[in-house]
Amino acid sequence: MIFDGWAKPARAMVLCSVIASLPGCADTYKPQGQPSFYRSMATSDAKVDAGAAASMITGYRKNNGLGAVTLDPQLMRMAEEQARAMASRNRFEHDAAGKFDVRIRRSGYDAKVAVENIGAGYHTLAEAFSGWRDSAPHRANMLHRGVTKMGIAAAYAPGTKYKVFWALILAAPDDRRG
Repeated sequence: MIFDGWAKPARAMVLCSVIASLPGCADTYKPQGQPSFYRSMATSDAKVDAGAAASMITGYRKNNGLGAVTLDPQLMRMAEEQARAMASRNRFEHDAAGKFDVRIRRSGYDAKVAVENIGAGYHTLAEAFSGWRDSAPHRANMLHRGVTKMGIAAAYAPGTKYKVFWALILAAPDDRRG
């Protein structure tokens, strides 16, 4: 039986004692800095930690019996375009950068399936993820059985109502057309 209250620090301590000669390994494990999913995106130089987002969404999917999602450069560009379009237009809507199906075709991404979540007003990745998880249609998109790839972005617009605009695109390439 493992108790969460002490199992993780104990494992870290054992690991450190095994590899004590490595720099940064002390008697006890002490995490450094704030996790990236709690970092505020409400600054002009903020950038979403897409790897952390993929890990978070993959973990959620695995907890629900589904497969992982991995980052895709085309979907990352599309998400960035959508988040920036919403921020620059101060419009929290799916069509800010154009109709979703048109954007998918225009991007050249050959999708078998594609879905999109948007958000606004969430300052951190953790908040955006929680908002999507707690909304039935957004949760359904994150738990769509067919998706394997993703792109995510946030755009900061200080003079707007929401300040931070989010776009998450989940898709699967159509391998049959390849």
